[in-house]
Amino acid sequence: MIKRMNKLLLAAVGALIVPAAFAANTITIGMTASRTGALNVDSTYVMHGAELWRDEVNAAGGIKVGHKHYKVKFVSYDDQSQGGRVQQLYTRLILQDKAQFLFGPYSSGLTATAAVITEQYGTIMMDSGGAESKIFELGNKYLYQILTSAAHYLSGSIAVLKEHDPHAKIAFVYSDDPFSKAVVQAAKKEAEAAGLTVAMDESYPPATTDFTAIINKIISSGADAFMGGGHYADGATLARQLHDQKANLKWVSILVAPDSAQFATLGAGANGVSVPSQWEPQVKYKPEFGPTVAQFTKRYHAKYGVDPDYHAAGGYAQGLLLQHAIEEAGSIERDKVAAKLNAMDVTTFWGHDKFDTDPGHHGLQAAHDMVLAQWQMKDGKLVKEMVWPTAAATAKVVYPIH
Repeated sequence: MIKRMNKLLLAAVGALIVPAAFAANTITIGMTASRTGALNVDSTYVMHGAELWRDEVNAAGGIKVGHKHYKVKFVSYDDQSQGGRVQQLYTRLILQDKAQFLFGPYSSGLTATAAVITEQYGTIMMDSGGAESKIFELGNKYLYQILTSAAHYLSGSIAVLKEHDPHAKIAFVYSDDPFSKAVVQAAKKEAEAAGLTVAMDESYPPATTDFTAIINKIISSGADAFMGGGHYADGATLARQLHDQKANLKWVSILVAPDSAQFATLGAGANGVSVPSQWEPQVKYKPEFGPTVAQFTKRYHAKYGVDPDYHAAGGYAQGLLLQHAIEEAGSIERDKVAAKLNAMDVTTFWGHDKFDTDPGHHGLQAAHDMVLAQWQMKDGKLVKEMVWPTAAATAKVVYPIH
């Protein structure tokens, strides 16, 4: 009887030890997502990409660190698309949840807010949602941007417009947020250098839902082309109202929104609209590690029922790059992982990534390339095609769109 009791006691102790051992072999990654608020659509795609990466890593046994394997645990909160909550929540993630690494929130404004906290506590944060380069001019040491910076978002659109209509007049209308303003500020300079004319330059509050007055101004300006927008809600509304008010523009490039599969629900309002994109399922990158483009696209579609957009791909890629740095370092110690990120120069399904290590721009993306996609009608169905650069194109540019 005593021997039997001892065996039962040992079994009970063992049962208590297993969860503790699992916890010890877990890497905790903290983040916020905009489950509510104006940034909800784009942020959700980023989160879905990150969750797919986590699930695949854990199904494969975890991240290999030396002779150990670490499972990935996410701790995530709803930032409600608000900077005040981001500051509170990233402090909580670091101090209370003991997150060893972080993924940034979606949008440049929220990323900048989070970086103030993450740098204060010296915690590595991967950035797949903040494109504004100013964030990387503040002496940050542990923030790493995986996407092309905002200054290059409209370069492809301007190149296409110059080729097809070298004397075109552009209406720049954009959300009054850090990302959108940075994009347009750079694009205006590029447009003028290309010999194009700026017919209009106007921002609007991010929460705007009625663009009637602004569209009337666009029509009155005599603009041939529209470039601007901000994020999903305002961008989709702009596209629909430009169509409904018969603006009859020859070219429309809208930031962010048209990259989502959901944009096709606008029907005729989506036709011809182009979008600068960080990534598309048609790209042909040959990865050094991780899934191929086709594998990622297939797995994402199987899990979520839609093809991934660049936000989803970026959400996955930030995890993949962090994983690679940890495995290369053979350690989860911050400075050893940061050293591997600083030295990184790799190609994955997401494309080429390399981080600037100059103290004045540390962590700024230095290698990733963008593409330009356009919604086109094929056999009665809206299809998103890549139209620039020519080497990556899956279809010719439709110009003019009306």
